[in-house]
Amino acid sequence: MLKLILVGHQNLTKGNIRRFNLVKTLNSWLFSAMPLNETQLIGESPSFLKVLEEVSTLAELDKPVLLVGERGTGKELFAARLHYLSKRWESVYLQVNCASLTESLLESELFGHEAGSFTGATRRHMGRFERANTGTLFLDELATASMRVQEKILRVIEYGEFERVGGAGTIQTDVRIVAATNEDLPTLAEAGKFRDDLLDRLAFDVITLPPLRSRTDDILLLAEHFAINMANELGRDVFPGFADNARELLLDYDWPGNVRQLKNVVERAVYRNDPEELVDEVVLDPFESPYRLNGNSATPPPTEFQGFFRLPMDLKKTLEELEIQAIEKALVESKHNQRRVAESLGLTYHQLRNLLRKYSLSTSRSPEE
Repeated sequence: MLKLILVGHQNLTKGNIRRFNLVKTLNSWLFSAMPLNETQLIGESPSFLKVLEEVSTLAELDKPVLLVGERGTGKELFAARLHYLSKRWESVYLQVNCASLTESLLESELFGHEAGSFTGATRRHMGRFERANTGTLFLDELATASMRVQEKILRVIEYGEFERVGGAGTIQTDVRIVAATNEDLPTLAEAGKFRDDLLDRLAFDVITLPPLRSRTDDILLLAEHFAINMANELGRDVFPGFADNARELLLDYDWPGNVRQLKNVVERAVYRNDPEELVDEVVLDPFESPYRLNGNSATPPPTEFQGFFRLPMDLKKTLEELEIQAIEKALVESKHNQRRVAESLGLTYHQLRNLLRKYSLSTSRSPEE
């Protein structure tokens, strides 16, 4: 049933927002037991479908799972899928980002504390392991947890018990743990920065999520999905689509930030674009600017055009000649790949095209090249 919904979504590449809203409503009905984000697992590349199948199979087992992947690969979405396809799906699903809390706060958040156990603890606090009883607890960025916290997590996995901070009574809990990291835990364990015994217990099965650069078949599919979502958010009736140069740029980029970065790039491109025109300008780096701050901005870097200017001069004509020389040099060095030319000159593709038209410059290679 999920595949039918995704196929229906793929047919929206022309940007029919009304049809998109219908599919979104169907998704909400079909996955009413899941958070809305769970339905955002979209893809058709072999590597993605393989992981999806592994996760679906593993969800049925009541064992710990370790998700490994680069930032932005959707570890939290796969963790949710593991819960909602498991026998625990009707019970509670809780998440904790271990990197966002100090050691003492993380310990208190996971295991709870008794009143008076530390300054400011005016009343008893139930931790996530206690509250997630009979459900699933997702521990994101687990590699950042201290050795002390790791030891207490290990005890929960092995014996299903723990004590609150400042407490003497042992509490029993039945929790399935799904952990995630973007670190190589075996390497950390060898360096003494992660407990070997905890790694052994978590590694019943390890799911390694593919980065977006290994899912090229999914890039445009995801881009169109994010673009339609953004157009809908902006109240637009139609998403016209991407121009060929924008599609080429999206496919050629390595996406170090993976799906999360792709989402930001596409949404930014859609909101900046004319609603009636194809999206042809895609800004990969929002910090890119001729005025970007840096450590030595007070000292301008030397250029190979020093000595080019001689007074008196025709400033307008001189600047035009300088632009033409720079573009022609970049065309040769970039082998007339216009995307690379634009990047080497610090221009957007759209700005480069305007300059090529302005100076009637040819973009084809000469026989000598």
